Amino acid sequence: LDRTISVADEKRYGAPLNVETAYPADLEPGESEDNKTHIVLAWLLGHSTDLENQLKADLMTDVLLDNSAAPLRKLLETCGLGSSPSPLCGLEDSNKEMAFMCGLEGSSPRHAAELEQRILEVLQEVAENGVSQARLEAALHQLELSQREIGGDHYPYGLQLMMGAISTAMHRGDPIALLNLDPVLDKMRKEIKQPRFIQNLVQEWLLDNPHRVRLVMKPNAGLEQVREAYTQAKLAQLKQTMSEAEKRQIIEQAQALDARQQQEEDEALLPKVGLEDVPAAIPMPTGEALDLPSGKHTRYAQGTNGLVYQQVIYDLPQLSPEQLQLLPLYTRFVGELGAGDQDYLQIQERLTEVTGGIYGYSVLRGAIDNEQSVKGILAFAGKALKRNSDALAELMYRIIEQPRYDELDHLRELVAQQRAQLDQSITGQGHALAMMAASSGMNPAARLSHQVSGLAGIRAIKDLDHHLNDHRNLCKLGDDLTALSACMRSGNRQFLVVAEQDTTAAASTHLDSCWGKLPANHNGNINLDAIRQPVRQAWLTSTQVNFCAKAYPTVPSDHPDSPVLSVLGGFLRNGYLHRAIREQGGAYGGGASQESNIAAFRFYSYRDPRLAETLADFDRSVEWLLGKDHGYQVLEEAILGVIGALDKPSSPAGEAKQAFQNRLFGRDDAFQARFRERVLATTTDDLKRVAQTYLIPEQASMAVITHKPAWETASLGEFELFHV
Repeated sequence: LDRTISVADEKRYGAPLNVETAYPADLEPGESEDNKTHIVLAWLLGHSTDLENQLKADLMTDVLLDNSAAPLRKLLETCGLGSSPSPLCGLEDSNKEMAFMCGLEGSSPRHAAELEQRILEVLQEVAENGVSQARLEAALHQLELSQREIGGDHYPYGLQLMMGAISTAMHRGDPIALLNLDPVLDKMRKEIKQPRFIQNLVQEWLLDNPHRVRLVMKPNAGLEQVREAYTQAKLAQLKQTMSEAEKRQIIEQAQALDARQQQEEDEALLPKVGLEDVPAAIPMPTGEALDLPSGKHTRYAQGTNGLVYQQVIYDLPQLSPEQLQLLPLYTRFVGELGAGDQDYLQIQERLTEVTGGIYGYSVLRGAIDNEQSVKGILAFAGKALKRNSDALAELMYRIIEQPRYDELDHLRELVAQQRAQLDQSITGQGHALAMMAASSGMNPAARLSHQVSGLAGIRAIKDLDHHLNDHRNLCKLGDDLTALSACMRSGNRQFLVVAEQDTTAAASTHLDSCWGKLPANHNGNINLDAIRQPVRQAWLTSTQVNFCAKAYPTVPSDHPDSPVLSVLGGFLRNGYLHRAIREQGGAYGGGASQESNIAAFRFYSYRDPRLAETLADFDRSVEWLLGKDHGYQVLEEAILGVIGALDKPSSPAGEAKQAFQNRLFGRDDAFQARFRERVLATTTDDLKRVAQTYLIPEQASMAVITHKPAWETASLGEFELFHV
């Protein structure tokens, strides 16, 4: 190109700006618009291409917002002016110029001025008195840890680095220099020891910076109808002013578009890999198992670049329905509460000083030969630089064995935050939530996932959040979590260590020194009632788009048809669903997949303007499969998609953790080899056979997430109706 394309700097404001606007809210009958306002303050900072300033902005953000003990975060969580900190809190550094943001959701417009004033007061306090040297060291420690950690668990590490450098390259910066953090971190280690280091940053970049915006975004229950009415009126006006020739031209363009979308692409023009390029096997990392006084330890020696990963894993014991409902809160609060003789603020500070975080999660999976037989685990996981391995083990012990649920005010704040986060997740993860609902009758794990983590779980958290306004219910929640914690720790426990070769033994020793003094546990695994029944559910919420899902009962992981069904998902997506649902239907995405852990085949659409038409497209994709002959290339593409998912690269630590968990649930090397072999042997006739065997219309379960106006015109027949 003979011209330069660039983004100009924003024109700077001479004084702070206050903006008030609205967003569409789909409220239940009688539901108030109170306490649904977002209030956010934002400052425009310097260029993101300046590595030193970017890291200083990261450091300032961590000091102010990183955890509940950080000054701004503490204010936002405890001020009582909203339900929880805004998900926008933090540093936006992907644009040419960075922005620092903080604020609340679940607030009221009348609190805007007070919230702004209190935020400025906290910043003024930091600018005058600073923060402890320990907090600065802890924030820098977090930067060092994130710089050292080899990622790649979501997509390849090299690609991850490239994606992180794209913004710098786009804005004429030096992307290679941006990746060389060590010299700048070394310089910052010296600078944070200088007097008024953080004070000067806060004063210059925030308090003395007039380019500040206060955004107040209020709910408006009628806004979506107003927008729709305006759009329809505008379209009607345009139609009236169009000539017959212009109308004909639009019709012809629509016909040409449809013909273009139906046209078969000449994919032979593209470079490709074939099945001949697929290796026969991808070996899983192998760990070393040994018995110590604390229990079984499995150690993996991996290239972790100086980090240590530790996990404590318990078999999930038998729990009551009430305890199962609390399970997501129990795992969510790991690392957020006090432990032993330390309150939650002290624990948060210590976590930041010596670890990269400690968190909890649970996993339930069906057996490889019987989806109704479910095994569950509860895992506590943490990471640290190897010099802090002993501190990580000690903190994990305290957080797991000595949790405090008596800090009721903070417990109340955490539930409100969890509710707000789950509310936000509906439109971002609607396709996953719809699939969970549609498959909730497939096996015990699927039902439990929907009840505690899916749409039913979100509704339960909203109900709990409301009931906690009664202090007696809050006290009961603390007691229930205390009892649940004791029950969880009664399950059989084991340990996982992933570190470099010279560190694994020491890390195991650190864990053993903490847990070796406790008696062994041998409680049995959880036992859930079998279930295999269809569901038809519609969930109404505040959304301008729809999410559709349909599920069919199929087979568990080790059944010979499971790999074929996995190939079928990609075959239908690539050959029919992408075109019908996205290109022609207007959805952001759609597809199908086999979920063998629950023995279900599931269709889905994402951010979809349609409902009934999409559910019909799911059925038409099967008709398309059965109604014509298909070339080998489409089959090969689907097989390669499954193999690509199986062989997806991960981080060294991620590969070890995945291998450990696979073996824990019976997915060992022999299982992986059988599955891979069957995938590679799949034929088009196999796809047609399993479609006719399992995708039987009368056995389909369905779930949709939509809004009230769309549901009232959908004509989908009998569905259970829920509000969330």
